[in-house]
Amino acid sequence: MQPLTRRQREILDYLREFMEQHGYAPSLEEIGRRFGLSSLATVHKHLTNLQEKGFIKRAWNRSRSVELLSTRAGGNALEIPLQGYVAAGAPIEAVVSPETVSVPEELVGRRVTYALRVRGDSMLEEQIRDGDIVVVESRQTAEDGETVIALVDGSDVTVKKLFREGGRVRLQPANAAVAPIVVDASQVQVQGVVVGVMRRY
Repeated sequence: MQPLTRRQREILDYLREFMEQHGYAPSLEEIGRRFGLSSLATVHKHLTNLQEKGFIKRAWNRSRSVELLSTRAGGNALEIPLQGYVAAGAPIEAVVSPETVSVPEELVGRRVTYALRVRGDSMLEEQIRDGDIVVVESRQTAEDGETVIALVDGSDVTVKKLFREGGRVRLQPANAAVAPIVVDASQVQVQGVVVGVMRRY
C-alpha cells in the first residue's frame, strides 16, 4: 500500500468534512470546484487512487456514492509523527516538526514508530533517495548491517548502515561517491532502525 499524496490527503479530509455536514458525499463537480480542478477526469483519478489505497469505497453507477472506510479499524493506514529531517549525507542537526504522515499499518512496528524526511543521496543504493520518507522503529540498539538513524556527537543525525569495528563504529553510506563516517563508539547513539521507505511520485 502506498502513502497518500498531500492532495489525496486534502481530498480525503474534504470528503470527511462534507459528509459530516451534509450526510452525503460531494459530487465530482463540487470536489473539482473546491480544489480548482476543471477536469472531472482528474477528480475521478484522485478518487480512484483513494479507493485503490483502501480509504474510500464507491458504487460505480450512482452519483455521490463515496463511502469512507475507517483506516484504523480497517487496518490500512496509521498516522505517525513526521519528526523532521534526517541527513543521507553529512549529518545535519535534528529538526523536530509537528506533522504526521499516513503509513501502511504493516510498516508500523511493535515499538514506538515515527517518520523522517530524507535529505541527501548517500543511501541511493539502498533505494533511499532525497525527499523520501523513512519509517523508523525507535530502538537504542541495532545489529551490524542494519540501516539506522544515528545521533553523532550528541547533535547531528544521519541515516546509514551501522557496523561495529572494535571500539569504533562505521556508519556506511550506500553510495560509492560518499565516504563512510568512522568514529569512536561513544560518539554514536542509535536512535532507531529503518523499517520502511515511502516515496511520493
